[in-house]
Parts: sequence; structure tokens; C-alpha cells
Amino acid sequence: MQNPTDGPNDPINPSHYKSAYPVEVITFTECMNFNRGNAVKYIARAGIKAKETEVEDLKKAIWYLNRELQRLTK
Repeated sequence: MQNPTDGPNDPINPSHYKSAYPVEVITFTECMNFNRGNAVKYIARAGIKAKETEVEDLKKAIWYLNRELQRLTK
């Protein structure tokens, strides 16, 4: 879906969501449930959005994976 503000300074869909991979991460994650999609999103952008939040993004991915594991093992 094209955003009317698409461009280099787009605050809604910034370039760090689009530039690192041949496919936008959202295209891939829309095929998953919420927890798995968020884990993939945080893994994919770790270190790309901001190098100083790379570890935090990976911890967020782990948090979503743990939440998914809890859901599956209840």
C-alpha cells in the first residue's frame, strides 16, 4: 500500500523499514500472527533503525517469542 507521504523523510513508513531487504518486512510479517510478526520486525530492524537500540530490539524480539511460546504451551 502506497502512503501519500512516501519519501526519504516519511515519518509513517521510514526508509529503515524498506532499505535493508529485497522485500519490505511488513509484507512478510502480515502472513504471521501478532507475536511472531513483531519478533520478526524487531529482528529485521535491529541495528538498522539505530545502532544504539540494536540490543534492545533483539530483547523485544525475544519477549514476543516468549509470549508466543506461552500462548502455545497453555
